[in-house]
Amino acid sequence: MDQDKEHLRLLAIFHYIVSGLAALFSFFPLLYTIIGGVFIFAARHPAAAGPKPGEELPPEFLGWIFMVIGSLLFLLGIAIAICILIAGRSLAKHRHYWFAFAITCVECLFIPFGTILGVFTIIVLLRESVKALFAATQTSV
Repeated sequence: MDQDKEHLRLLAIFHYIVSGLAALFSFFPLLYTIIGGVFIFAARHPAAAGPKPGEELPPEFLGWIFMVIGSLLFLLGIAIAICILIAGRSLAKHRHYWFAFAITCVECLFIPFGTILGVFTIIVLLRESVKALFAATQTSV
């Protein structure tokens, strides 16, 4: 039992770290949002001399597409980072077994850190003694 608790504690710490990395990497899609803003600005405010012959301004709707996609990817990344953080907290408190298991399975999609952490977490969560530990915590509350 003590070994299981130690493994869950370490996995929780690693989930916190991967959650921070996921939050950090979720800021990269904001570059698309900035590019979209530049396209919208360029379409609404052409240069004083106008476009050069044979050169077209970027369409405004393309800027909106970039902004929407960038914003949605950013929000999705932050939501996943928060879910990984909550899963780490669940592992530390030995609660919400199925939530932690589901997030761990989703986490396996994030190569390489999420995959490594997800596989090790699944291995630990599938142990009967860990399931018993989660069940004992659920019934004691």
